[in-house]
Amino acid sequence: MREETRSDTSVMDVDSSVSNTCYYSHNVTFFYNLVGKKISAGWTPRDFVVLGLGLTVCLIVFLANLMVMVAIFMNRRFHFPIYYLLSNMAAADLFAGVAYANLMLNTGPWTRTLTKEQWYIRGALIDISLTASVANLLAVAVERHQTVLTMQLHSKMTKRRVVLLIVCIWAVGIIMGLVPSTFWNCECDLEDCSTVAPLYSRRFLVFWAVLNLLTFLIMVAMYSRIFIYVRSRSQCASQHTTEMLHTQTVVNLMKTISMVLGAFVICWTPGLMTLLLDGLLGKASYANKYEKFCLVIAECNSLVNPVIYSLRDDEMRRTFKWILCWLCQRNGDQQREPSPVAIHSALQEETLGCIQKSEDQVMETPHNTNDNEDCWTGPGV
Repeated sequence: MREETRSDTSVMDVDSSVSNTCYYSHNVTFFYNLVGKKISAGWTPRDFVVLGLGLTVCLIVFLANLMVMVAIFMNRRFHFPIYYLLSNMAAADLFAGVAYANLMLNTGPWTRTLTKEQWYIRGALIDISLTASVANLLAVAVERHQTVLTMQLHSKMTKRRVVLLIVCIWAVGIIMGLVPSTFWNCECDLEDCSTVAPLYSRRFLVFWAVLNLLTFLIMVAMYSRIFIYVRSRSQCASQHTTEMLHTQTVVNLMKTISMVLGAFVICWTPGLMTLLLDGLLGKASYANKYEKFCLVIAECNSLVNPVIYSLRDDEMRRTFKWILCWLCQRNGDQQREPSPVAIHSALQEETLGCIQKSEDQVMETPHNTNDNEDCWTGPGV
């Protein structure tokens, strides 16, 4: 009887020691085998499809967001808080393209060669870039919310506050990227390992998904309030402005809201649902069968953002056109390349002409520009 009791006690001690063991010395392949996620021994057609699609999206994301940053830098009319935030969002999306390209070039059979530190860095780059991108979306929504409700063209935020906000955005992104590698992983709890990211904790993935869904709900609430306010304001101001102006204002706002919310839902819902299912169900979710394609779709949000917030601005479109024409002219005729002074003067002349045209239209409009005209002349509205 005593021998059986001792044996039972020893088994319990072994189980306890196993449950408290941290597998810091094990490599990446150990955790992949643990959750049943296969690492290809060679490149399969599926791997080539994912790699080609991913790198193509990364290239487009890089070029599109680089164009936005150059346009905001070159045109002095964009040197305002809202455009600084848009430029930072473009920088975050550009970084997302670079981070995702790094993921593509370190996936498939190459995963076996990664150390745990390299694997964590690969995931951290994605977490930092996507967190910063989503945080920028939220910051732009907050700025537009405050500006529209106060009937202003540009925010009254000082440059110091804008810089502080940008620093906070990147600080949040860096923190979210470091959380899994520092303490919220499954190296000491193998039952909590994710099938999508085998070294990540399933509880962290649930937290990450819920956090993004809450951000989405906040954006919905903000833009809904903006729409309700604009509609009521348009009805009150209809006696002082033309019906066409108010109708166009409401239509443009509805288009912007639909594009912002629609792009976020389409690009992020598949990935968020994948993380939720993996966090809640584990292996039963079969999330690793389609998680790469969901990640590509989520990355497309970094491509859609410049289209929504920048290409709907007429001045931004003109700046894009000027940059593309200058590049084509430079490539087509190297000998007749215009000097930097001439280029800057041409852009200034076009910008001044646009400003004069806008001022003439304002002078012809029989209503108060501070209360009606200026407040609707901004990105995303």
